[in-house]
Amino acid sequence: MMATRNFFHTAATYIIIGMLAAAPTVSAQAKTQKKNDKTQTTFTHPWQGKRVAYFGDSITDPNNKAAGNKYWNLLEQWLGIKPFVYAVSGRQWDDIPRQANKLKEEHGDDFDAILIFMGTNDYNNAVPIGQWYEERLENVEYGHRYAKRTEQRMRRHPSMNKDTYKGRINIALDSLKRMYPTKQIVLLTPIHRAGFYANEKNWQCTEDYVNRCGEYLDSYIDAVKEAANVWAVPVLDLNATSGLFPMIDAHSQYFNNADTDRLHPNDKGHERMAKTLMYQLLTLPCGL
Repeated sequence: MMATRNFFHTAATYIIIGMLAAAPTVSAQAKTQKKNDKTQTTFTHPWQGKRVAYFGDSITDPNNKAAGNKYWNLLEQWLGIKPFVYAVSGRQWDDIPRQANKLKEEHGDDFDAILIFMGTNDYNNAVPIGQWYEERLENVEYGHRYAKRTEQRMRRHPSMNKDTYKGRINIALDSLKRMYPTKQIVLLTPIHRAGFYANEKNWQCTEDYVNRCGEYLDSYIDAVKEAANVWAVPVLDLNATSGLFPMIDAHSQYFNNADTDRLHPNDKGHERMAKTLMYQLLTLPCGL
C-alpha cells in the first residue's frame, strides 16, 4: 500500500514538473500580451504619404495671402501628403475640367486622390442651380413573363448645361470619372461666408442674403451633398463640421480681417479645417 502511494506521489510530481516546463513563465506571457497590445494599437493613417491633387478657388489657392499655412500645407506637415495644388482665386465649378487637364499634363496618373473644394464663387456670381437630369422618352427592350418587346419609357440623362451649377458639377465629375477611374475623388462643401469688401468692384455681401438669382448659399452646399449619390463620390461637409462661423464677431478671429474679409480663413481657420479633414479622411481609402 505504501509502495502504491509513493508511486502516485512520484508520478504526480513528474507531471507537475512537466507542465511547468512546458508552460511559459508569467513574465513571458506578459511580454507576449504587451507585444500583441502594441500590434493592435499601431495604426497608419490611410492618407499617410499619399500624393493628392487639390482643386478649388481662393481658399485653396497658394497665391492667396489670407493664410500663410493653408489646410493642405498642414496635411503635408502632419501626414506627409504630397500636394499638387491647381486652385485659382475666383474660379467656379466650370474651371474643374481645366484644373484636371493641367494635373494630367504635369503628373499623368502618378497621384492617389483628388480633393475638390469649390462652390462659393458660383453662389456669389449667381449661377442658377439647375437640375441633375434631363428626361427624354426613348425606346427600351424589356421582357417579364411575356416575350421580350420594345416599350417607350422616360429615360434620364445627366444635364451637361455649363450655365447651371448642377450641370457644371455633372460635366466636371463625368470628366474626372472617365479620366481617373481608379482615383479617389472627394468633394468638400463650401464653408460659411460673411462679408468680403475688397473694393468698389468686388463687394460681396453676407450669406444671409440671396444672390441675384434668388438662391441662398445653402442651395449650393446641398447640391454638393447630392452629388455624392449622383456620382458615387464621398462628400466631407466642412460647412457643418469645420466649426467656422464668420457670421458672428466671436469667429472673426478665424478669418483674414474682421472688418473687410470674413470669406477667407486665416492660419487659425485653416488649422481648424485641416484638423477636421485629417480625422474625416480616416474613413476613406486613398488609392483604389
